[in-house]
Amino acid sequence: MAFRLFVPILAGATLRERLLACIGAMIGIALTGVISGLATGGGAHVALLVAPMGASAVLLFAVPASPLAQPWSIIGGNSISALVGVTVAHFVHDPVIASGLAVALAIAAMSFTRCLHPPGGAAALTGVLGGPAVVSAGFLFPFVPVALNSIILVTLGFLFHKLARRNYPHVAAPAANSHGTADPPAQQRVGFQPEDIDAALTALDETFDIDRDDLERLLRQVELQATVRSHRTLLCKDIMSRDVVSVPEHARVEEARQQLLDHNIRTLPVVDAEARLAGAVGLRELTKAVDTVKAVMATAGTALPDTPAMSLLPVLTDGRSHAVVIVDAERRILGLITQTDLLATAARVLTADKRSAAA
Repeated sequence: MAFRLFVPILAGATLRERLLACIGAMIGIALTGVISGLATGGGAHVALLVAPMGASAVLLFAVPASPLAQPWSIIGGNSISALVGVTVAHFVHDPVIASGLAVALAIAAMSFTRCLHPPGGAAALTGVLGGPAVVSAGFLFPFVPVALNSIILVTLGFLFHKLARRNYPHVAAPAANSHGTADPPAQQRVGFQPEDIDAALTALDETFDIDRDDLERLLRQVELQATVRSHRTLLCKDIMSRDVVSVPEHARVEEARQQLLDHNIRTLPVVDAEARLAGAVGLRELTKAVDTVKAVMATAGTALPDTPAMSLLPVLTDGRSHAVVIVDAERRILGLITQTDLLATAARVLTADKRSAAA
């Protein structure tokens, strides 16, 4: 049990993420020092850095989704806190009192300016206890090197995360309504609502280091995974249609359109010359002025036959996909599951659950 104290507590902290954090911090801090030195005329061999940048780098590269690691949090938090520290040191000459007052006022200033950043406390403390170099810089210290370091580090972080295909600055991706109406997406009209999250946060009366929209996305994914787990025995091969109508990719658009109408279906799988799934078309794609199906086919949603059927919920409720093609390892079509199939299955499961509860 004692070893649990040494288990990382960050959710989703994979080895890849940690390695990226190490590489990003190494590059970010080194280049920030060099660029700051060049910008102030000190030369490339002078690493002009303040200590709080090390802590900022931890947040920026290790937890880029944290609200505490966003650009304004880093730049504003460090700079405003350093200004608070220098100001307190100017008026309060007892280092003990000045230290406590500087950190406390820095937290207040960051809270009111919406740029809370833990290393800001260190920046405020540096403004008080930084020694002769900080004293000689005076009120220039919050701007050079603190603000300069922060701006360069954030810029390098943005470029690094772009190359690593990370979402930074972090913005929680909203679940869009594909029909262009004001209604929320189908998956957000059931289960908990945003006001339930607000009520829960109020009841817990604690501050959490996660964006509220990210929290909602996480909870909805937890809800989905719980549904999949509770009905894991029901597989795609158990409910899929097996007599699948498809069309070759070189078929003419008119032929594919007629297939959709004749069979009263909304999604038509497209196969290549080797009978492997190449894509899918619906009436929307077939309205374009082209000759063959291959020119307009879209990517088909797919799943393996042993995939839990309920795991298709996100795909079949996104407002765009009407069917998922069940394929083997070589992408040969084995079956098809439509929204109607999944709805009928969900209704059957719900009925079974109610009977089981009544018994």
